[in-house]
Amino acid sequence: MPRARVSLTLIAAFFALYFIWGSTYLVIRIGVESWPPMLMAGCRFIIAGAILFVWMLTRGAPLPTLRQCLSAGAIGILLLSCGNGGVTVAEHWGVASGVAALAVATVPLFTLVFGRFFGNRTNALEWAGIALGLFGIVLLNLGSNLQGSPAGAALILFAAATWAFGSVWSRRLDLPGGAMASAVEMLVGGGVLLLGSFLTGERMEQMPTAAGWGALAYLVVFGSIIAFSAYMYLLANVRPAAATSYAYVNPAVAVMLGVVFAGEHIGLAESLAMAVIISAVVLIGLPQWRRKEAV
Repeated sequence: MPRARVSLTLIAAFFALYFIWGSTYLVIRIGVESWPPMLMAGCRFIIAGAILFVWMLTRGAPLPTLRQCLSAGAIGILLLSCGNGGVTVAEHWGVASGVAALAVATVPLFTLVFGRFFGNRTNALEWAGIALGLFGIVLLNLGSNLQGSPAGAALILFAAATWAFGSVWSRRLDLPGGAMASAVEMLVGGGVLLLGSFLTGERMEQMPTAAGWGALAYLVVFGSIIAFSAYMYLLANVRPAAATSYAYVNPAVAVMLGVVFAGEHIGLAESLAMAVIISAVVLIGLPQWRRKEAV
């Protein structure tokens, strides 16, 4: 029975990453039409973090120590302030939601590179994946979407890199137990985003539309409380390459939703880049899955 419960938890966690996170790119695109980007992202994580923090306390979770708070805060800044915040701002600058998801698909490439800083070895297949992934990034930047927003292209790749580094580093830090880690990360990451919003002079020119409020609610409940907590659970229980395997599926989900519901257009260069990047991610992931099966 315990093994069955663990299997169902893993399945639910992977489902949240693959499909819920794939949909958040379109929802962010809808949200930034009504909200300033950093303000929306900051509110999203502050609200979700507060709800999760209170919920964990009511379930008897201990308060995190100062060291755990500092560690979780650092991961929250990397993953949420820089990572998710960067994606949100890039979409506000005009990067299509499907292309944003495709650029973020480079996270496993960065994860492998940063893993070497912590002593992880890289084999020939993984190096081939890195080389192929870099070629995919070049193709992606040749597309009209990112050429129309060079700053957005740079920002979204920076977001992918910081997300990857935070994911690798998190496994070596003393973090609060369970979902309390996600709560502290969201509170700190959201606070930094709100500070960035204030310092850059973001202002609400008018009240958000119903779609804007709906987007924020979806991102709080599904994108943050459910999906981000699932990601942190997987980081703690499976190999990083497996936890970041959502990069296989998110671009396809995001592109499909963007084309159907937002009228986005994905050109030939972006389509070729999708095939190349996802192939690279598969190459990188194969050795990880093989080692896991051999254990």
